[in-house]
Amino acid sequence: MKLLRVLPFAAMLLCPAIASAQSPWTRTTHNPPANLGTILLLTNGTVIAHEESDLTGNLATRNWYKLTPDINGSYINGTWSQIAPLPSGYGPLFFGSAVLPDGRVVVEGGEYNQYGSGFTALGAIYNPVTNVWTNVNPPSGWTGIGDASTVVLNNGTLMLANTSTRQAALLNASTLTWTATGSGKFDVNDEEGWTLLPSGKVLTVDAYVFQYQSNGMNYELYDPTSGNWSVAGTTLVQLWDSAANCGGQNNASFEVGPALLLPNGTVFATGSNACGPAHTAIYHVAAGTWTIGPDFPNNLDIADGPAALEPNGKMLMMASPLIFNSPSTFFEWNGSTLNQVPGPPNAPNVPSYQGHLLLLPTGQIMYTDYTTDVEIFTPTGSNYDWTPSVFLTSASLYRGSSPVLFGSKFNGLSQANAYGDDFQNATNYPIVRFTNIATNHVFYCRTHSHSTMAVGYSGFVSTHVDIPISIEPGPSYLEVVANGIPSPRYPVTIR
Repeated sequence: MKLLRVLPFAAMLLCPAIASAQSPWTRTTHNPPANLGTILLLTNGTVIAHEESDLTGNLATRNWYKLTPDINGSYINGTWSQIAPLPSGYGPLFFGSAVLPDGRVVVEGGEYNQYGSGFTALGAIYNPVTNVWTNVNPPSGWTGIGDASTVVLNNGTLMLANTSTRQAALLNASTLTWTATGSGKFDVNDEEGWTLLPSGKVLTVDAYVFQYQSNGMNYELYDPTSGNWSVAGTTLVQLWDSAANCGGQNNASFEVGPALLLPNGTVFATGSNACGPAHTAIYHVAAGTWTIGPDFPNNLDIADGPAALEPNGKMLMMASPLIFNSPSTFFEWNGSTLNQVPGPPNAPNVPSYQGHLLLLPTGQIMYTDYTTDVEIFTPTGSNYDWTPSVFLTSASLYRGSSPVLFGSKFNGLSQANAYGDDFQNATNYPIVRFTNIATNHVFYCRTHSHSTMAVGYSGFVSTHVDIPISIEPGPSYLEVVANGIPSPRYPVTIR
């Protein structure tokens, strides 16, 4: 259970943008009309963002906004518009979320609904085609979902955690009904994040909430075939905050940081510590073993906070000191060293939990922090070797049609984005864009009905792509993008 975290709105007054030729950050040309938090990439290339507080300071609103890239495919120069709000009475602050294979968005549970106390069991699903949210009833017997973990499994099924218990459930996206799963869990789900592995199993680092222990290093694996969790071993160092280090149980927060699957075949898992440097640990996926990673310097940790996979293979992450304090410091993990990198202009004013990172189809990374300052991080270096391929059955494609594209590596190597808990925005699904050769205009098209959601899968896959009537006709290039890495450009003709 989380303690109430009051957002430091005084600290949200924006710093002036720092002009620096060396800065990898660029503020979006157009400010959103609200203080934005959760950001999700839709399968049509647009980004939707939740208004965590309105500009008068009211918290946990129902409102969502959409960023549409400009005609040249730029998110920096994109424009904002408001989409439909969540159903009446539902405005969570920290909640579970996921983009489904059919392109719809699920939002489940939450803390501080409409800034009330406790956990809510409300949920909703958004259809971007109709711009409509529909209520989703909770799993049977669940009275509170809270700031829940979610993951979309290889077969496209959403798994949802009950924050306060060991329970989990699978969503039937057609009927919006739930089936229980996840027996054998060692501890309750609260504060734990879920990482999808290439095997289809799900990794979590136990946070020991309600175990009333000052130490523990278990990690668990969920097997979707059996529907069971099992303790698979230890992480060698403790990643969740330890009460023993703080002089008593009441000082333990049980927070952990993000754990992200990387191109080198490891998961880099980050930790928190209220009274000293936080640890990290490295899970070697093929061997099923852990090694100890470097500690964060200067009493920094990630007690809730974002990470994203850069197309160059590095992991960008946001840390801050001693749990829920500012300023924030940004790091890149390159597989062997943890290196500090410049942060966005508002980083000195916010702790890590206010940050959100989202890998975009351009290979850039979007950042929000409960303000109107939306920043875009541009990585440097070449892409790692996980480039999608397309097997075209025809070079002629028609406006208003929905052809099936076949190829490989459509889902990327990783979920690409991670957080401790409270927030999920995985992007392991294909994005399709066309570039008109004559005008150089860029058009993103909605994908759906992907044949798999498996990460790190190089076999034959498919997705449907809806080609809009509004797309410019004529010779064009087709690309499929996964994890910010584009396929080769395939010449086609839009008719």
